[in-house]
Amino acid sequence: MVFSMIEINKMTKAEFITIVGAVFEHSPWVAEKAWDSHPFSSFEKMYEVLVKEMNNGDHALKLSLLRAHPDLGSKLEMSETSKLEQKNAGLSELSEQEFREFSSLNKSYVEKFGFPYIMAVKGKTKETIKTNLKERINNSYMEEFEAALDQVSKIARFRLEDLVDIQRESYQ
Repeated sequence: MVFSMIEINKMTKAEFITIVGAVFEHSPWVAEKAWDSHPFSSFEKMYEVLVKEMNNGDHALKLSLLRAHPDLGSKLEMSETSKLEQKNAGLSELSEQEFREFSSLNKSYVEKFGFPYIMAVKGKTKETIKTNLKERINNSYMEEFEAALDQVSKIARFRLEDLVDIQRESYQ
């Protein structure tokens, strides 16, 4: 379902947390914290507030958000949105060799950082994703923690763009 900003601003707190909160993988706390800034003057303002609240969360909350994301190229259970995003990037049709390579890279990444490799895959190919993973695995923990949060904010934007009809955007 697609909503206008008027409809978003008319939502109850519970509806907002359920519907808008879903853009942050299994982490409704982001939308719950953003509720205090509701109603939003625009799509951009809503997105800005959501990202600010995500970044203002304590380390444990942000880590739980990162850990809620599935491994890219995985065959594990994941949200329908994640399945579609990975399918569109070609990650659901990996050859057995590609699957083993992604699995190995993901395992090494998680062992090093304690959370899965995260990348906003919209518009990316499996080759681009694999190259980026091989580069980012060399980051320090804090560099990668920040890079992962930056990717989460990009994923949230793509998901919000699918959720909100920006063409019909009206203010309060």
